[in-house]
Amino acid sequence: MSDTRVVAVLGAGALGAAMAARLGETEHEVRLWNRTAERARAAAANSTAITAVERAGDAVHDAAAVITVLRDGDAVASVMEQVIGQMRDGAVWVQASTVGPRSARSLADLAAAHRVAYLDAPVSGSTTPAREGRLVWLVAGEDAALRNARAVLDALGSSVLHVGTGVEGSSLKLAVNAWMTAATVAMSDVLALCDTLGIDHATFTRALAAGPLAMPYELQKVELMDAGAYTAGFAVQLALKDIDLAAQLAPPTPLLQVVHDRLARAVEAGHGSDDVAAVDYARTHA
Repeated sequence: MSDTRVVAVLGAGALGAAMAARLGETEHEVRLWNRTAERARAAAANSTAITAVERAGDAVHDAAAVITVLRDGDAVASVMEQVIGQMRDGAVWVQASTVGPRSARSLADLAAAHRVAYLDAPVSGSTTPAREGRLVWLVAGEDAALRNARAVLDALGSSVLHVGTGVEGSSLKLAVNAWMTAATVAMSDVLALCDTLGIDHATFTRALAAGPLAMPYELQKVELMDAGAYTAGFAVQLALKDIDLAAQLAPPTPLLQVVHDRLARAVEAGHGSDDVAAVDYARTHA
């Protein structure tokens, strides 16, 4: 296999593991690293195309693309400061973690200092879209870096939106996640209204699905909310982190303050690792 197909994935959380699995099925050779090595080994266990490595440097040294999928900007920086000098000539760093534009700029500066091609490239979508190659890439960076990483991005995503040459991708990601999370909180409240009015939830969702008001993502959340089962696609604690990142850049609107508070209460109730649909826990367990 040509080494142009070798991809390093740094981070074996839910999204990173799903990305690695998808890449392994699309003729890529994946080097998967995680700070907790057991998670990387578990993600690699059922694929001959994924190799779990003990050291991040072993993942990046021969990779044509290095994807970082870690919790926050500090985590990305702490790893990449150690290994960026080991990246091969011509490799592209695809920074897919949600870190906000301030951290994204610092990471871009790190890449520039080492003359490494850098894409500010968070995604819209979580584990299932990643596993099925249906992520939406929100990419900022130079055209040449985008061309060199295109095969990897296309393997994982159904759409690549090139939104700028700086860190515009990270700014856009905060807006997308704020909308998604606010819509989930709104869905929880409207289900409570349906309960008060005696409206069956299936009837309500059929009315949405029959016209232009349908939002497939939120219709899926209704199923989780009604079941009171919140298997994580996008965890509450990560949604809260992203709302906090947005608040560092602009004072929260009244709506986003409500969203923040609902997320914080869900974390306090023990749902931090659950799907963001868990903002509905109080209604389903009243």
